[in-house]
Amino acid sequence: MTTVIKRSKIAAAMVGVMALAGSGLAAANTPSLQQLQSEQIQTHRNQAASQGRIDSLFDQSRELLGEYRSVVAEYEALNVYNNHVQKLVDDQNASIASLQRQIDGIEATRQGIVPLMYKMIDSLDTFVGLDIPIHSEARERRVERLRSTMTRSDVTDSEKFRLIIEAYQIEMDYGIGPNSYSGNLNLGGQEIAVDFFHMGRVTLMAQSLDGRSAWLWDNNARNWTKVDDSFLSPLTQAIRMSRRQTAFDIVRLPVFAAENAE
Repeated sequence: MTTVIKRSKIAAAMVGVMALAGSGLAAANTPSLQQLQSEQIQTHRNQAASQGRIDSLFDQSRELLGEYRSVVAEYEALNVYNNHVQKLVDDQNASIASLQRQIDGIEATRQGIVPLMYKMIDSLDTFVGLDIPIHSEARERRVERLRSTMTRSDVTDSEKFRLIIEAYQIEMDYGIGPNSYSGNLNLGGQEIAVDFFHMGRVTLMAQSLDGRSAWLWDNNARNWTKVDDSFLSPLTQAIRMSRRQTAFDIVRLPVFAAENAE
């Protein structure tokens, strides 16, 4: 009996010791309030940091979206501009092609216009030689200048043609209205200073500067014929009228009648 009681006491003592030990371990494994607060604070911090990263990623995504929209708008604008430029280029190419066709046509026209210009100069030269000698020296020099110009490479064909047309216009002007000019008349190798007067191409006369002699051009005989003194005063008046030195009036001047064709 004694032995059983002793064993029971020992067992109870061991159970008590183990209970105390278990109680100590439980107390040791249970976190304190301070630890719980610290962990909660750290959790909040982690959540705040995560939220911060989320907000940052959201802002970056919005910026990227804005940049994307800007790039798309710029692309569309560039696409519209490129289409516009392409239309301009197409129109310029069409214009270039048209100009090239015109240039090719001009080259063909040039091959025909150059011989025509030479014929016009030859005709002008012949006309000057057959016409009454109004400004004869100036007209002959003009024809020679035209011939010289035709062989110059620094003068365009259009300019050459313009000069020829201008020469023809000058020839036409000689046949309009009364005109007079000063010059020298060659009679038998003698040079006489005179005033020339012509009424278009109807008559050409010359009068000495002293007013004492006058001559009439005979285009059929191709020479000068002295006129009667009765024409001296009318010729002087005609010269003055052509120079706007007196009022226009009717004057009597000699004219060679055209020969009847047989």
